[in-house]
Amino acid sequence: MSLRLNPRAKALKVPGTRQFSNQLVNYPDAINLTIGQPDFPTPQSVKEAGIHAINNNLTGYSHNAGILNLRESINTFFSDKYGFSYDPINEIIVTNGAAEAIDSLFRTILEEGDEVILPAPIYTGYVPVIEFCGAKVVYLDTTETNFQPSAEKLAELITDKTKAVLFNYPSNPTGVVLTKETMDQLVEVLVNKDIYVITDEIYSENTFSGDHLSFASYPQLREKLFYIHGLSKSHSMTGWRIGFLMGPAEIMQHVLKVHLYNSICANLPAQYAAIEAVTNAKDTPEEMNVEYIKRRDFVYKRLVEIGLPVEKPNGAFYIFPSIQAYGLNSFDFATKLLQEGGVAVVPGSAFTPYGEGYIRISYAYGMPVLVEGMDRLEKFVQKLK
Repeated sequence: MSLRLNPRAKALKVPGTRQFSNQLVNYPDAINLTIGQPDFPTPQSVKEAGIHAINNNLTGYSHNAGILNLRESINTFFSDKYGFSYDPINEIIVTNGAAEAIDSLFRTILEEGDEVILPAPIYTGYVPVIEFCGAKVVYLDTTETNFQPSAEKLAELITDKTKAVLFNYPSNPTGVVLTKETMDQLVEVLVNKDIYVITDEIYSENTFSGDHLSFASYPQLREKLFYIHGLSKSHSMTGWRIGFLMGPAEIMQHVLKVHLYNSICANLPAQYAAIEAVTNAKDTPEEMNVEYIKRRDFVYKRLVEIGLPVEKPNGAFYIFPSIQAYGLNSFDFATKLLQEGGVAVVPGSAFTPYGEGYIRISYAYGMPVLVEGMDRLEKFVQKLK
């Protein structure tokens, strides 16, 4: 057939997280530690708010930017907790998950030949969207600085082609949280640069000690910063598909057009559920974090005992041990671990080439699963020695 496809669509690949989770159908007895999906139920009051919306026929379209009451509630939540504020009228858009916020934003600001700087290793979902827009990814290597991005290295990477820099902290896949010193240094570099700053803080509510510090709390970045968040991780609402995008009104009016042609609006019953989530159920993440900390501490202790070097994460629900001592690249290590050890993890190379030599383990699973998974991992590693 002579009809052609967009070559950029043909070049897209299934992300490494899904490559391994999708293989589990062939290994029904394997322990799955691949997906970053909380194993907690959506809070009961949030579910009831969604049910109430459906029962009362609140199932049509909303304003393209989302229900105003929800946008007001979002602003109140972040203003009260983190001290920054966005105008609910023209600076907040409710999206179909944070992923759609990322897509709509990049398709609004990127042009052919632009460059976007990403600290690496980093979440798999950014690169395909950037490249689909005809832009180029430039990686900021964090592997030599305990996964903290160096302001000095960032400054060296910025050129006249740089359109934006994106941060994702707490980090997927490393679980690293930025120190205030690091953030201050990064902001000092960025404040005088004519580039956009994008901060994806979807895991901010899963910070385990100390207070989360947001790039949005730096007023000197206000006119060029975009803030991405959502309820998938904080309230165990992955399937509800509710994300938030906030930014300066002058640009958000154009993002809104891309968003509306993409999806018209976010799921309406889910928007009503989201109002409950950020008002009456806003303490839910703290309750879940109690269990995440127990799981984190257990997995970290076991990895150290097994002999896998690892940084102890302080956020999200991932841990990123090194497997460099075993003579296998991360894809081959993860494949053998699944086939021979009965444990599914994600190879570090799925999170850019700078993730090579590591594997990502998700501890968004119950303790019985984690105990069995670590026992199997230990037996597998012992056979490799």
